[in-house]
Amino acid sequence: MEVIKTTKLTKYYGKARGILDLDLTVTQGEFFGFIGPNGAGKSTTIRTLLGLISPTSGSAAIFGKDVTKEKEAILREIGYLPSEALFYQGMKVKELLKLSADLRKMDCAAESRLLCERLQLDTSRRIDDLSFGNRKKVAIVCALHHRPNLLILDEPTGGLDPLMQKEFFDILRERNREGTTIFLSSHVLSEIQRNCTRAAIIRDGRIAACNSVDVLSKTSAKRVTVHGIVDLTRLSGIRDKKEAPDSVSFLYSGDMDSLLHTLSAGQVKDLTVTEPDLEEVFLHYYGKDGETV
Repeated sequence: MEVIKTTKLTKYYGKARGILDLDLTVTQGEFFGFIGPNGAGKSTTIRTLLGLISPTSGSAAIFGKDVTKEKEAILREIGYLPSEALFYQGMKVKELLKLSADLRKMDCAAESRLLCERLQLDTSRRIDDLSFGNRKKVAIVCALHHRPNLLILDEPTGGLDPLMQKEFFDILRERNREGTTIFLSSHVLSEIQRNCTRAAIIRDGRIAACNSVDVLSKTSAKRVTVHGIVDLTRLSGIRDKKEAPDSVSFLYSGDMDSLLHTLSAGQVKDLTVTEPDLEEVFLHYYGKDGETV
């Protein structure tokens, strides 16, 4: 079943580009990653899917329902975690969680209590007195405590310390195993690589690539690390070069014979050639000058 489907989805803010001709499909039970830097169009996509903003053209559907015509029905089945959550002032955490449940006309007390225990969230404190990280925990509980069929998460781990990030993703993986579809938007590529089965890379409002995380990681580029002295000045196809006094590491997408010829002319003490991680794949699609490589 297609949980999320967009067709030529486009959004302009006046003359400014938001997203362009976005074709995207997320199936039931997927843990799907949505990758891109700030300004690429991730949040615009999510806000359009939620019906918070209207598309300029194209269409989007969630659970087979049109996001502009059946927004209320869709939102009943979704948990949404924005990158920055704002709450009513003067309320205690427990009051806000009850309000969140009441708005959905559900009894979420037991699930809220369990999530607060796992995230170490004190429900007796006032929202105004919480740190950014603890406010993020409140937003997480609000997004999860009604056990939605689809979770849409926009940069969800900002403000969480490493231990809470681990607990948060433990919870997400448990929900995913139970059948919840998860759409995770992030520029923290390690989060995508560790947790998602499939991902899309968005660049300048368009999908640059979409495939399984394993396939995305298998590009023609390799991570090459050389210990010794070599002259790489005439070798093309090098990116992301990191130099140290007795070694150099770089992402290489050029001719392998040329690389071996160059290395044979130097003084190589050790050599490793490995598959790139997802962060390096991202560099493969985003050059420093904004052009794909």
